[in-house]
Formats: sequence, C-alpha cells, structure tokens
Amino acid sequence: MNYEIDNSPVFTTLTIYLRQGESFKAESGAMIAMSPTIGLKTAGSGKGILGSIKAAIGGESLFASLYTAESGGGELVLAPSAPGDILPFELHGNTIFAQGGAYLAGDPQLTVSTQGSLKSWLGGEGLFLSKISGHGLVFLNSYGAIIEKTIEPDEGFIVDSGHIVAFEDTLQYDVQLASKSIWSSLASGEGLVCRFRGYGTLWYQTRNLSAFAQLIRGLAGEK
Repeated sequence: MNYEIDNSPVFTTLTIYLRQGESFKAESGAMIAMSPTIGLKTAGSGKGILGSIKAAIGGESLFASLYTAESGGGELVLAPSAPGDILPFELHGNTIFAQGGAYLAGDPQLTVSTQGSLKSWLGGEGLFLSKISGHGLVFLNSYGAIIEKTIEPDEGFIVDSGHIVAFEDTLQYDVQLASKSIWSSLASGEGLVCRFRGYGTLWYQTRNLSAFAQLIRGLAGEK
C-alpha cells in the first residue's frame, strides 16, 4: 500500500493506493472518491462490539468504513470533515493518544480504543482520549496546520488544551491554569493548558475548533 497527502495544510486530501486484496479502514463519511475495483463494507471502529463502543466513547464514530481492493488495484481518496492537515504515523507495536475525532484512517489491524482522562475532561476536550496501538499506518486529522514538537526530558512544553492533536505514550502531562491566578487565566482567554514532560513527540494544531464554534455562535447571536 502506498499513499499521497495533497492540498495541505488547509484542504488536505489523502489518497491510498491499494493492491488487490489489501484493505484499509477509515472514519465514516471520509471518502471523497474511489476506483470501481474497491468494495466498501461497514465495520466497527474498534475490535468487536466492546472495542467499537470504547472507540466511540473516545470521540470516534461507532462504525467505520472498510475498503478492500476486490477486483484489482485501485485508489481511495479521503478527507477530514474540518479544514486542516493530515498527519501520517507508523506504529510499530507502540501507542499514541489522540483527541477525540482526530482519527481519520488506518490499517485495519490497529486497535482503536479509549483511555479515560479526567485531565482531558478538565481541559475541555472531553472525558476520554482515543488510544491507538498496534502495527501499521494511522492517519490523524487536525483543524488547521499541524506542528510537530519533540520534547526532551529536561525541557517540557506547554500547549493550550484545545490545540492538542496527539502525543506518544512516552509523554506525561498535567492540566493547569494558563496563569497562576484563575482571574488572569480567564481574562486572558487561555483558560487551561497542558504541561508535557518526559521524552517523546507531540503534535498540535494551529487552530482551535471549539473556539471557532464559539465565535460562530456569538456572531449568530448578534443578528
């Protein structure tokens, strides 16, 4: 299987080239176009009913689309629902955590489940994180462009909770106020941030979908 990522970083598309017999799983509704040689079936977003429920709790769809090149090779074109970038990541038995809704597509053998996170809930990003592990390619989507940051053990890094896309499980993080006082944090509009530590890679996005939704609601209320 080969792939191409085009039209980034705003209206990004992902094209998957499947050989006959190969399969690929994607979020429901992500398909733009495909070759007539490719068949589509509905599958659970996780492994088994319980796994699919766990994935749904993490912010993903309960069901996913499974594409298989049945009568020859073909191409599959996918795109996220929000304008933004697509991040490819190869898993080799390790795990990454992603904010709910960040999973776009991946190898059918990957396990997509959920890990409860009170910290994430306090950060306004939902009670659970998507946990993606196994062997194979996974593609995550963002709102806006994606910035990659490798964190060293002696430095740490702070990111607004609404801008996090994903991070490796070798990192730990704590949710805290952006400022030392509640008033300053609220008045600045920053609220809560995540302080990462350890060693690993973090991906964050240049835009905040929740903040944009609040802006739209505010503008609509003014009319």
